[in-house]
Amino acid sequence: MKRLSDERTKILFEKLAKYIGPNVKLLVERPDGLYCFREKKDRVYYISEKILKLANTIPTDHLVSVGTCFGKFTKSNKFRLHVTALHYLAPYAQSKIWLKASAEQQFLYGNHVAKSGLGRISENTEKYQGVVVYSMSDLPLGFGVAARSTAECKHAEPLASVCFHQADIGEYIRSEEDLL
Repeated sequence: MKRLSDERTKILFEKLAKYIGPNVKLLVERPDGLYCFREKKDRVYYISEKILKLANTIPTDHLVSVGTCFGKFTKSNKFRLHVTALHYLAPYAQSKIWLKASAEQQFLYGNHVAKSGLGRISENTEKYQGVVVYSMSDLPLGFGVAARSTAECKHAEPLASVCFHQADIGEYIRSEEDLL
């Protein structure tokens, strides 16, 4: 597992800042120790430095992965966030969208969120800002990008998109079909 280059580190932190803002620092400097990001085959892993030291004793050709996969870099050098990062980013999210129970299933099938399915939205959410999507019972469901600001959502038509789908917890089930 190698360190991210300066360019890739910048791209990663810009993507994370879209969702959690200045709280990126809290991901690295946690009360239970220091954490870091490492790369293997264009995938970025979030790992404790203690575990990283132990993993360095294993030959790299025998090591598949260590830590939690936060996402991957595409061939065009853009970073795509994976749903496995949801557990770590949800507590620090600055902008949130809560879905009505009737819209949860549609989001988990990979569809965008319409205004009719919107339960609540954080104040001061800007257009095209990264948001964490929750159920009304505060269960994180996935990531999205706000299609409209908070003010625009209030006056939008019921079928207008308010959040573009990025990743959701239903991907595990959908990707399982591809493996069979």
